[in-house]
Amino acid sequence: MPGARKALSADSHVAEIDASFAQIDPKYRDARPRATFDPERGGALFDVPHFDLALSVPMGLVCTAGRSPAEFGTAIDWNELHAGGFDGKARLEVQDEEAIGAEIIYPSLGLVLCGLPDLEYRKACFEAYNRWLLEFSEPDRERLVTIPLISLRTPEEGVQEIKEAARLGFKGVMFPGHTAFEDYDHSSYDPVWEACVGLDLPVSFHILSTPSDTGLWPRGPRIIQHMIMSRGIQDIMSMLIFGAVFERHPKLHVVCAEADAGWIPHFKFRLDHAFEIHRHWQQYGAIRERPSHYFDQNIFVTFQNDFSLQHTIGGTNAERLLWASDFPHGDGTYPRSRQVIARFESLLDEACHGPIFRDNLASLYKLSA
Repeated sequence: MPGARKALSADSHVAEIDASFAQIDPKYRDARPRATFDPERGGALFDVPHFDLALSVPMGLVCTAGRSPAEFGTAIDWNELHAGGFDGKARLEVQDEEAIGAEIIYPSLGLVLCGLPDLEYRKACFEAYNRWLLEFSEPDRERLVTIPLISLRTPEEGVQEIKEAARLGFKGVMFPGHTAFEDYDHSSYDPVWEACVGLDLPVSFHILSTPSDTGLWPRGPRIIQHMIMSRGIQDIMSMLIFGAVFERHPKLHVVCAEADAGWIPHFKFRLDHAFEIHRHWQQYGAIRERPSHYFDQNIFVTFQNDFSLQHTIGGTNAERLLWASDFPHGDGTYPRSRQVIARFESLLDEACHGPIFRDNLASLYKLSA
């Protein structure tokens, strides 16, 4: 770990509880996401009544901290979940245990809610969740850095939501992986990007927030879901680059959350290959620089234990790499974060340690922890 300083996690999560949506618009009080229990369906569950698929999310598969992978499928009750997933004070204890100074904290169930087809209902869920985040982070908002969900039913409404997030003290925002109309590279979204730049709020896109990430009907065995869940966010990065969003907004910072990092050099190769070989016959001229330039300058990427990075870091901009613990998820590093960081330090050049495990994130979010 860099010197005596604590590491910072760029991607961690809450595990929502019933209180997370208790402050929903009264119009939806009887139809809000509800915490239930059914031992036949995984024990602790969230039922989302407005979802077309009558979605139920087993929270025992979401909040796995403290249990071995062999136990993930076992039905457990709400009181068996790690309290650090939903109690701010308990979360600070986890940070101390792991020698982590602060975390950027995203939703869990909220990732799936990004795909809700009823946009008014989705907005109500997001607003209730964001209110609860303020309660969760109240013990120490410099260490519990929660990221609100922005509904973006329209660009105009999105700008107001972003301004409200800044007013409430949030340090960043998260957008759904898909839009209500057009796409994020359309010029109608320029005021949204301008608001984020003007308020110095990084914009996050997280895996599992696009329909293509959910893998409800993968080819082959169900386990293939875990091979496809990062592809949707890669498509978003391509769209932002080739759609000239970074060309028009060079100071915009976007976080590609929980997609690992070893793939970056090949992805940049494909970006530049498409640009150099195919832009002429497609009469494409929206950007002036090579696509990899925008990836290196505008996009931050979070990873947990992707040790393949040791082989590819030479093809990345280390100033845009952000380590993460992913607590309390099964892909996370808890309770082994110290060991994971120590292994990375043995594999990566010492000059990368401070930036990757602390400094890049502290600079991006203006963290004091």
